[in-house]
Amino acid sequence: MVIKHASRKDIAALTAVETACFPPAEAATEKEFIDRVQYYGNHFWLLYEGDKLLAFVDGFVTDEPDLTDVMYEDAALHNEQGAWQMIFGVNTLPEYRQHGYAGELLRRAIDDARKQGRKGLVLTCKEPLIGFYERFGYRDEGVCGSRHGGAAWHQMRLDFRRERQQSCCPQGR
Repeated sequence: MVIKHASRKDIAALTAVETACFPPAEAATEKEFIDRVQYYGNHFWLLYEGDKLLAFVDGFVTDEPDLTDVMYEDAALHNEQGAWQMIFGVNTLPEYRQHGYAGELLRRAIDDARKQGRKGLVLTCKEPLIGFYERFGYRDEGVCGSRHGGAAWHQMRLDFRRERQQSCCPQGR
C-alpha cells in the first residue's frame, strides 16, 4: 500500500470512492474534485493498493477558524499559508472499512499539518462519529451552522496550541 497526494489522474477514482461513501446530497462531484485537485492536490492523502484507491482524506488550508459550507464548494478559497487545515472528507470504500485505513490517513494529515506549522485541523462529522475523531485528539465543539447535504454536523477541532499548553503545564498545577 502507498499513500500519496492527488493529481488529475486520480479524479475518476476520487469521485467513485466519494459516491460510494456519501449520499448524493453530501458527495462532492467530479467537477468539485477537478477544482480541489487543481487548487490543493497536495492536501489530499490517498491510500492505494496497487491501482485501486481504497481510502482518502482531503481538505484545504485557510485562516478561517471554522469550517463553512461555502468551503466545500469553492476550492479557490484555499490559502497555502493558512493557519488551519480543514478536512472535508474522510472516505473509505465500504468493503475496506475496519482495517485502520482512515486512521492511517488522518494521522498522516495531522503530522503534515503539524510539520507545516498550522494551528491545527478542523472537520465536521455526524454525531455517531464523534468518538472516532476524539481518538485522534479532536474535540467536539457542538452542532455547527453547517447544513451541508441537509444534515446536522458537529464541528471537531484538533488544536495544536492546546496540546502544547497541556504538555508544558501538567494537570493539577
